[in-house]
Amino acid sequence: MNAAANLAQDKMGAKPTATANQDSQNKSEKRTMKACVWHGKEKVALENVPVPQITDPQDALIKVTGTTVCGSDLHLYHGEILQLKDGDILGHELMGIVDQVGEDVTAVKPGDRVVAAFNIACGSCEYCKKKLYTSCEVTNDSSVEEKLYGQKTGGIMGYSHFVGGFAGGQAEYTRIPFANNNLIKVPDSVIDEKALFLSDIVCTAYHAVWDAGCSEGETVGVWGAGPIGLHVVQWLRNVFKAKRIILVDNVEARLHLAQQRWGAEPVNFDEISNVSEHVNKIVPGGLDRVIDCAGFRYTKSIVHKVERAVGLETDASDIINECLRSVRKFGTIGIIADYAGYTNHFLIGALMEKGIRLIGCGQAPIQRHWHECLKHIQDGTFDPTVILTHRFNLDSIAEVYKRFDEKDAGMMKVFIATKFSNPPSEGMPQLQDA
Repeated sequence: MNAAANLAQDKMGAKPTATANQDSQNKSEKRTMKACVWHGKEKVALENVPVPQITDPQDALIKVTGTTVCGSDLHLYHGEILQLKDGDILGHELMGIVDQVGEDVTAVKPGDRVVAAFNIACGSCEYCKKKLYTSCEVTNDSSVEEKLYGQKTGGIMGYSHFVGGFAGGQAEYTRIPFANNNLIKVPDSVIDEKALFLSDIVCTAYHAVWDAGCSEGETVGVWGAGPIGLHVVQWLRNVFKAKRIILVDNVEARLHLAQQRWGAEPVNFDEISNVSEHVNKIVPGGLDRVIDCAGFRYTKSIVHKVERAVGLETDASDIINECLRSVRKFGTIGIIADYAGYTNHFLIGALMEKGIRLIGCGQAPIQRHWHECLKHIQDGTFDPTVILTHRFNLDSIAEVYKRFDEKDAGMMKVFIATKFSNPPSEGMPQLQDA
């Protein structure tokens, strides 16, 4: 983002929130910890920073025992998200042990093993009472987001001041506001490697399938075979009982995994140039539903590559347009992929004339689905570790970002360990150097 844009954001000011963010919390703590800090486009570093403190009576301080790097973290890595500040601590997926709690915290106590929600929700506002936790009214101070979207969404851990400016969990400690609402205790029977991903991708993938209205016997297309897309495929097969699953991507190993484990039918867009034409050929009449798990960075056409490069748009519509051409008349498209701003050449005519229901699934209100997802993990219906490929120490975080961004062969999801972590569970990836 250029200097003029940053200045314009600063002039807009901040909205009041019901809890302290990274800028306003007390940093007088003399203890230090290791944390992943953002310093600009493709510049992250592990640094010693002050340990966060409890600043509100509903806070909890967590000793982080597991975190990870998410595909959406790459948007931060590339500086594609508004209001990132030099020195921000990244990371929105984490689990750990409760170290301290504020006087109003009753749901957890020191020593409890917990998973934190990636989003910060107060639990009491109008939207939280409706279980729409990522639309919390009081945890995001960004007037920029309010101006751009018309209303603010809720706060998010470690994901820029556009969504509240909260320090993230790629660190040895982190502070969790509104701990009664944003932490879930983990049963001893669930290993760390399975529990960690309840913080985001397990519940986010479930929400996408649920929110798109998928039901038994349908043919569903999934665009994107990243961690979210592969989890969506697993939910569709094992729980929602889809009849057919068409999976579109170009990473052969991921397509093969989905085909072997869950019977997905792969469509490699490196081999098939006209994806929509191919899908309509193998699924006459079109797909019942589509879930877009790919997102705005995956431009295909030269036009969108150029327009994004020169700032004429922020998000490409290539994937959405493929979905619009591939779904049946009066079908449904659910968007769980990250889109953040404006797009050009959107095929709005197909949306209208085909009667398509286009659903923005939103940042998934995962607290709504925590217990349902945990139940399926406990009974073996859903296994989050199918896509877990690597384990690294927090010391390697900068190199992990680099390798993850380069789509290093075989790397799908990683477990980042800290000095507080348990040893790897049986059958899980062993610690390695980045």
